[in-house]
Amino acid sequence: MGTVTVGAVRERAPGERRVALVPEAVTLLRRAGVDVLVEAGAGSGAWFADADYTEAGATVVSPEELYARADAVLCVGPPDPESAEALRTGQTLIGLLEPLRHPALVDELTGRGVRTVSLDLLPRTLSRAQSMDALTSQANVAGYKAAVLAADSYDRFYPMLTTAAGTMRPAQVLVLGAGVAGLQAIATARRLGAVVSAYDVRPASRGEVESLGARFLDIQTSQAPEPGAEQTGYARELTEEEQQAQRAALNEHIARSDIVITTAQVPGRKPPLLVTAEVVGRMKSGSVVVDLAASEFGGNVEGTEADKTTVLDNGVTLIGAGRLPSAMATAASTAYARNLVALLRHLAPDGELVLDPTDEITAALTGGASQTGGASS
Repeated sequence: MGTVTVGAVRERAPGERRVALVPEAVTLLRRAGVDVLVEAGAGSGAWFADADYTEAGATVVSPEELYARADAVLCVGPPDPESAEALRTGQTLIGLLEPLRHPALVDELTGRGVRTVSLDLLPRTLSRAQSMDALTSQANVAGYKAAVLAADSYDRFYPMLTTAAGTMRPAQVLVLGAGVAGLQAIATARRLGAVVSAYDVRPASRGEVESLGARFLDIQTSQAPEPGAEQTGYARELTEEEQQAQRAALNEHIARSDIVITTAQVPGRKPPLLVTAEVVGRMKSGSVVVDLAASEFGGNVEGTEADKTTVLDNGVTLIGAGRLPSAMATAASTAYARNLVALLRHLAPDGELVLDPTDEITAALTGGASQTGGASS
């Protein structure tokens, strides 16, 4: 029985600083009997030198040698056309491939005999899959960074301060979406001393919000029980009528907030519009809006653009923050690499990579099981 060889490539997407494997993960994989190749310079964006990988037991190689030798190619995001072309029949590509957003890429690779394993499709409600849940690990990073970024962009203090010059009131922070990123944003803003409120379409999230010391907004958008709940563990996508009712009820809370952080996403599709330009125009000068859903599909906030900060005429700062995990590349890469180690231990428990179609996790990751529903990251 041969030993599986995996290769971590250098990410080529603009602004992407993360890397699929960190030296710590290399050590764990080597102990598990996995041979590891790392493309030269792959970890530089996350401050991991080639020498760090060599010391951990990896072999640093050129991209040509990596694609020639690796049984499984490990990446963070989808490959660019040149990298996709370098993949050969029989290889396995593992990463956050976004098959709902890039179906043609996955179909083309599959048609050439390249097996694809997309961590986007992980069945997140399975307890044994939680250690592989890269969406959760990256959303945790994004939520933390969103709160810190908002604090850095806000020209006042987060906490209440009493000084000889008088008392300064705490910032009023509103988080829309109480998924993983939203809860981390809530927790971080609370630790920084802000007064935090939050809203989610799933009433069941009230307990999680309140456990972090935030106030859950009571906004009814539907007469049906659990209007945003789904069996998949995701929030379902609201109907247009429900979205309009939600926006109307939220507008007053948004207008009064100093900072708004939005996190509601629908995989592969346009995210719901939660904050209109009209209500942004009613916010106070100096307020900050951070949109974690900002992408080429749009965002939760009307007027936000992916990876762009805009100061409006009324003094409100809009931040399209769709790539926050890359802004914390070292932490995000470390968490992601641990997810990959757990996945590889599952796919190659005996040193040989096997994609068992009868296994629930494997079938989902390879597209053998349908995944539906939206998500609050």
